[in-house]
Amino acid sequence: MSRAQNHEFQEWWNKQRQFWDESSGAFLTVEIRSPPPAADPATVEKMKGHAHTRSARQLSWLWILKLHQLAASVGWLAVASVHILRTANRRIATSPPDSSSRLYKSIKLFLFLVISLLCFELVAYFKGWHFSPPDVTEAEEAVARAYAKWLEIRAGYLAPPLQALTNVCVLLFLIQSVDRLVLMLGCFWIKFRRLKPVAAMEYGSVEEDGGGEEYPMVLLQIPMCNEREVYQQSIAAICVQDWPKDRMLVQVLDDSDESECQLMIKAEVQKWQQRGIHIVYRHRLMRTGYKAGNLKSAMSCDYVKDYEFVAIFDADFQPGPDFLKKTIPYFKGNDDLALVQTRWTFVNKDENLLTRLQNINLSFHFEVEQQVNGVFINFFGFNGTAGVWRIKALEESGGWLERTTVEDMDIAVRAHLCGWKFIYLNDVKCLCELPESYEAYKKQQHRWHSGPMQLFRLCFFDILRSKISMGKKANLIFLFFLLRKLILPFYSFTLFCIILPLSMFLPEAELPAWVVCYVPGVMSILNILPAPRSFPFIVPYLLFENTMSVTKFNAMISGLFRFGSSYEWIVTKKLGRSSENDLVSIAENEVEPLMEASSLHRSSSESGLAALNKLETTKRGGKKRRNRLYRKELALALILLTASVRSLLSAQGIHFYFLLFQGISFLVVGLDLIGEQVS
Repeated sequence: MSRAQNHEFQEWWNKQRQFWDESSGAFLTVEIRSPPPAADPATVEKMKGHAHTRSARQLSWLWILKLHQLAASVGWLAVASVHILRTANRRIATSPPDSSSRLYKSIKLFLFLVISLLCFELVAYFKGWHFSPPDVTEAEEAVARAYAKWLEIRAGYLAPPLQALTNVCVLLFLIQSVDRLVLMLGCFWIKFRRLKPVAAMEYGSVEEDGGGEEYPMVLLQIPMCNEREVYQQSIAAICVQDWPKDRMLVQVLDDSDESECQLMIKAEVQKWQQRGIHIVYRHRLMRTGYKAGNLKSAMSCDYVKDYEFVAIFDADFQPGPDFLKKTIPYFKGNDDLALVQTRWTFVNKDENLLTRLQNINLSFHFEVEQQVNGVFINFFGFNGTAGVWRIKALEESGGWLERTTVEDMDIAVRAHLCGWKFIYLNDVKCLCELPESYEAYKKQQHRWHSGPMQLFRLCFFDILRSKISMGKKANLIFLFFLLRKLILPFYSFTLFCIILPLSMFLPEAELPAWVVCYVPGVMSILNILPAPRSFPFIVPYLLFENTMSVTKFNAMISGLFRFGSSYEWIVTKKLGRSSENDLVSIAENEVEPLMEASSLHRSSSESGLAALNKLETTKRGGKKRRNRLYRKELALALILLTASVRSLLSAQGIHFYFLLFQGISFLVVGLDLIGEQVS
């Protein structure tokens, strides 16, 4: 007579095996066989005893495997922890010395304050005082008395000034948002009416025109400093301009302090000289004034008086061969026109998340700000490169001055005060490169935001005394400098990095949800419209802009109050992304037809292509670069995450999510996990 199967053990074992298979893989696969139906009773009893013996042995193996897995996990965690600690220690050792920064010390003090407040609030939360605060008269415990006193001080003395500061920042936020909205409406109006500058003439091909006197004399300047990654592509792109070679001169203004880099650039200049290009190499012995000093020295040459216009290109810029033909005609018949500025496009805008976010910002700057100001005001800040100046306007405006780190904005403001006009060409693009590491981008942004405050302090009274109209004075002071250069970084940092986390510990000072979420979201959508392909990055863009506010605020304060770092100039690191392939393509498609008229030019083009195909692949770099830790960003990350915990205790939904994600974004940036990663 057959016996029923042992379902109890079978079901238990299947559950155990399924659990371990799902959690950490199948450690042991055992097949439990039931006795055959036709077995005799003696055989069944024998197999039953063997089943009990085998199950005990199986359980022993199972626990051994569990211990083995636990030991492996502990070992993996130990190795990972050691790796993280070594990485953190290396990045701390190579991090910039923020400990002496006034802002960093203030942030550390603020961090200590919010952590102390969080501990205090946690005690109150577990005591239940957040529902019914303790009565001072009846409270016996010292902690209860302290918390009751804290509530009194918080409501009567701390919350009112914080609420007043909040209201001021919200007002500035709304004013800046209205400015952005007006700029966007102006851009839509330009697109709808198809408004754009019109040139009085057009140039044909150099062969048909014969290179006559109708082509003005143009000076092309390439200021550079230790640009070993990009000097070849820049010189090549400028030397192949479709312009009569006897009507143009290329100045390579090398401020390099590395002897090897100087020799490489000088050799490149000699190559193009042998191909019939009028190009000279200049190296200053007294390297003062950074880029402004370099340009000022170049403009002091005697032969400059023979030229009418000067085109300026930074070392990573590659203008198309028709750049001069698309820009010079706008000066014809416009004797009061000083500058023609073209748009930047980026060869590496999709390289990583950092370059994508930069592309959003700069697309708005060129598509909206520069275009609207150029059409309606005839003034905008010169971008320092990819523009053509009338030399007479430079001279009458005082030339290049070395008083700020934004010499381009300085000369633009002075020319505007002298009555000169500017034109912006949105459809003429010049290829360049975005910084791919956070370190390079941060240094660039520090210079771009400290320099305007230096300039505003220097030229404020010059603006008031100038003869331009009151409307232009108001535009310069209130819109160009105060609103877009001072107020924007001030309220952005103060509102979202100081007031918002502090309001979690002082709930009597209320920050509405529309200030935290809805208005910033709408403004981010407006900013991203000029770069619609970047729309999936709208949330990272919003968080990253708030993260960068600490750098911009620090730069603005240092420039306004003349701190030491405000005059720091560090050349933005380039990687030469737009090198061989781009230039060879340009040469094949556009350069050779332009060179066919002259056998000298034709042979130069062929030798130029050969040289471009043999670009050096073993350019020796400078110091070995490493990723860093950024202490200010990490401290702010801890502040925001601490405030998010406090917000969670108060069940403030949207504030909690904003603080959480903003804290994570600060953490990512502080650990240097955005942008280029260096081993």
